Amino acid sequence: MKNIRIVITDDDSLIVSLLQGFLHSCDGMEVLFTAYSGPGLLSQLSTAAVLPDIVLLDLKMDGMDGIEVTNHLKADFPDIKVIVVSSHYQRSFMGFMLKTGVSAFLPKGISPIELVDVIRTVDRQGYYFKEDQLAAVRGQISSKTPKPALDEDDSLSEREIEVLRLICQQMTAKEIGEVLFLTPRTVEGHKTTLFAKTGAKNIAGLVIYAIQHGFIKVDELPVM
Repeated sequence: MKNIRIVITDDDSLIVSLLQGFLHSCDGMEVLFTAYSGPGLLSQLSTAAVLPDIVLLDLKMDGMDGIEVTNHLKADFPDIKVIVVSSHYQRSFMGFMLKTGVSAFLPKGISPIELVDVIRTVDRQGYYFKEDQLAAVRGQISSKTPKPALDEDDSLSEREIEVLRLICQQMTAKEIGEVLFLTPRTVEGHKTTLFAKTGAKNIAGLVIYAIQHGFIKVDELPVM
């Protein structure tokens, strides 16, 4: 099994050094490089021979904040998953952060062991929710929000909705295929179509789309 490739970006050099040392000691994890600013991260990514699976990103940094960095990453490196770890963490930011394309949003006070668990979860399923974060999202996304009218070409088929709901249940392409009697390749094709039709940038975006359009309720999402 390949290592989870990680990049750390934070303007606090001590945090970067400590986190890098800790993650290097964890089985199955590899820190490719570190950066101390958003522009520094983007510059290194543009010339990197190997791209990371996950970027650990501070929210408040001089010059370019974590939200701006995430927007650049989703435009130029859409396969990289973003975990924001911030001293400015607030649950009320959760809905906005997910819409931005962040796969997980965590406080800097998180324990190192829990952070490793989050990294592995995001690498495996594309997003990470805690129960209190789901409660925050529930408050930010009204259950009475009407489903927008979609053009016929953009509407989801019944099969695509089935795949979407199972994605929200943390199932892999192989597991979804076993439930729906499809090959994993066919499931991946449906996922590609879902990204195109919904405009979602990652799995977390698909989850938010599913909630907003009534395909799944917040209470039905699995929690950690």
